[in-house]
Amino acid sequence: MDLGFKHTCLAGTAGRVVLALHGTGGDEHDLVPLAQTLAPGAAILSPRGRVNESGSNRFFRRLSEGVFDLDDLKLQTDALADFVGLAAREYGFGLENVTAVGFSNGANIAAALMLLRPEVLHEAILIRAMVPLEPELGANLHSKRVLILSGEHDPLVPHDDVDHLAEMLRARGADVTHNYLPTGHQLTRQDIGIATEWLA
Repeated sequence: MDLGFKHTCLAGTAGRVVLALHGTGGDEHDLVPLAQTLAPGAAILSPRGRVNESGSNRFFRRLSEGVFDLDDLKLQTDALADFVGLAAREYGFGLENVTAVGFSNGANIAAALMLLRPEVLHEAILIRAMVPLEPELGANLHSKRVLILSGEHDPLVPHDDVDHLAEMLRARGADVTHNYLPTGHQLTRQDIGIATEWLA
């Protein structure tokens, strides 16, 4: 049963469920080791993006680098939120325990979930995220926590873009921590250290 997305689900011994969302070209196995490192004992729900871009898996289409197909983004965000709800019933976990951990494209759709379908997430770690879209209606995020980890020298994500994302989330009531790290777009040990401490 794929519940709408090819995925892997690993049982945990703690209450937290990590929704692991890979970057462009990844799959449902890519972020499992990261999730296990960040949240030992947590259950892991890791879907594969349904969009194929020249052979690479993504969670939504883009028109060019940094320019997103907003209609597809909304469609895929709703589909992913519905998948998380179905998985919660299938695997027996509460949505109040779900922590999204997303990298790049996965971070962008995790941010879209927060902005459009926040009921399926308790908190989110967004690694190398940018603004996915600007919703017309403001979600109530007063019970949500978000950690954004940006690269100081990231060639793909302008500072003003990710700064705006942090402010969008704060304006809707989220408790947002935003750190710049001395790196580019790649994941680093420093990301892992900060995210582990934030989760703990």
